[in-house]
Amino acid sequence: MSSIFDQYFKKYDTWYEKNKFTYLSELKLLSKLVPKDKKGLEIGVGTGRFAESLGIKYGIDPSRNMLKLAKQRGIIANKASGENIPFDNNTFDYVAIIITLAFVNNPQDVIKEAWRVLKSKGRIIIGIVDNDSFLADFYRNKEGVFYKEAKFIEVKKLNSWLEVSGFYNPTCYQTLFHLPQDIKEIEESKDGFGKGGFVAVVADKKM
Repeated sequence: MSSIFDQYFKKYDTWYEKNKFTYLSELKLLSKLVPKDKKGLEIGVGTGRFAESLGIKYGIDPSRNMLKLAKQRGIIANKASGENIPFDNNTFDYVAIIITLAFVNNPQDVIKEAWRVLKSKGRIIIGIVDNDSFLADFYRNKEGVFYKEAKFIEVKKLNSWLEVSGFYNPTCYQTLFHLPQDIKEIEESKDGFGKGGFVAVVADKKM
């Protein structure tokens, strides 16, 4: 999977510019959930678009070319997979995983690794394209080098993975109520899930 992102890393990065308000709508929602002035890690940091804007200092990703851009954006970025995070137990106050779970072989293993590197009562923030949404259908039917490889996740399944992995009280928020090409301004987020294409789930690590 990393070979696709290595080959098309520039195409990936410019997507955020071409779909500015889609990106900014996701960012506005996530910014409400990411703790300020805390030590954070983004799993699947990519080119650092989210990490830079959200103030996430550390990132990992298996794509070397993506990491080059992330480093240019000031991220302390390491080549690694989410299933094998190169940090000690209890290192971070929070971990962000944005879209990444759709592109990994073992999402539950990534969540368990996130639990390991989080401090007690640390926070996990996961952003997904809801598999049951109109947006997932749109991406499945759209020709493209990235989303044809994606395995979208249902929100209820994600919440169950979080609970069995040692997180409690997963809470959902949603945004993106239109297709990317139709979003002409930053959209407001709503609680819950079921209408928005992009869902952010936040949960805390049990002691």
